[in-house]
Amino acid sequence: MPLDDSPADDLFEERLGNALHRTGNGFDPDRRALAAKGEARGRRLRSRRRIAVTGSVAGLALVGVGGALLLPGTDAGRAPVAAATSKSGTEKHSRMSAADMIRALERTLPKGRFSEEAGRPTDHPLGPYAYAVYDDGHGKTAVSVAVSLVDPASPEAGEAVTCPDRSAAGYDACHTSTLRDGSRLMIFQGYEYPDRRADTKYWYAQLLTPTGRQVTVSEWNAAAEKDSPVTRPEPPLSPAGLKQAATAAVWRTAAGLMPKPSEPAAPTTTAHPAADGEAVLDQLVSLLPADVTVTSRGADDQEYAWVVVDDGKGRSLVQINVQPNMGDVEGQLFGGAETLPDGTKVVTKKAPGEKGGAGVVMWTADTIRPDGLRVVVSAFNTDRQDAAATRTAPALTLSELKAIATGAQWSGLS
Repeated sequence: MPLDDSPADDLFEERLGNALHRTGNGFDPDRRALAAKGEARGRRLRSRRRIAVTGSVAGLALVGVGGALLLPGTDAGRAPVAAATSKSGTEKHSRMSAADMIRALERTLPKGRFSEEAGRPTDHPLGPYAYAVYDDGHGKTAVSVAVSLVDPASPEAGEAVTCPDRSAAGYDACHTSTLRDGSRLMIFQGYEYPDRRADTKYWYAQLLTPTGRQVTVSEWNAAAEKDSPVTRPEPPLSPAGLKQAATAAVWRTAAGLMPKPSEPAAPTTTAHPAADGEAVLDQLVSLLPADVTVTSRGADDQEYAWVVVDDGKGRSLVQINVQPNMGDVEGQLFGGAETLPDGTKVVTKKAPGEKGGAGVVMWTADTIRPDGLRVVVSAFNTDRQDAAATRTAPALTLSELKAIATGAQWSGLS
């Protein structure tokens, strides 16, 4: 039956926004929990990967075993899988129902008790998905699986199976490997909140096959991703167990039953290409003040780069995002900004760090040009945002950050 506007809808929208964390699109992410590049990227439309890899994807609308739309937190979301009724055997070969996905998830896990199951079928617009609260006798935990189709050659797909930089995002462990069939696998052991304001651990396995079938198996050491007490020291599956669950053949079968994605519509306006990450890094290094020494450096495939510098007073992290086509956020982010003669708008700010490091401060110069090119440069008084401050102030002043962000060289990179 149709859903009308109600507080439940508001709650769903709030949880949907929270669901798209580590880097999401078109939703309002938890700002304190963003990874370093998320401050800028989190405001952009990046609907692809976050639905698959986010620790909070269970907050999305799910289809229960009876086929009804379920809002997280409602009693309807707790329908037992046994209540499902299978359709004809012929149809089972052309699709997997929500109940099929739930059963498949349960069969990939060690013996235990399951409750609060919910899922989506393979023909759902958001892709197949299953979720359950799992108890192996050592404490209830949330577990989920998401399956999607992606372009395996795209930078986004590669980023999804690449460990984040330790200087930008705190986590306990992350390992990548290539399987015999050429599939890439990442095992990530981190936290639901990167700033660790809660003890909820978030571990997941991300699998990308050569044909673009993407599987994400996620687990927590609590009965829910957020706002639920920790029930055990660690999630139930070890890294080896996560690998076994993510590489189960049933998920590739599910991916094979998904409708093929349609071709994207042609853009209505001219869009500038994303800047190459290594080019951004080289340009950043060339614009640094002469009195600092670069001790380490790194970059994403696109848009984001970082360096750790030392001016003799301690190490300091400096990061940059170079983002074309950001004119749609100008009104939200640059109200009251300083406007330069060439039309570039500039906002500078000093703020506490966002990753929980004791005494960490973040100084930022945020700019946007008339053509929509946004350049954001931040510096910290530590070499890792989740670690304690190593100096009183960042190695670069706000004026130096502004000079980097407004450099004419950035226009040639996108």
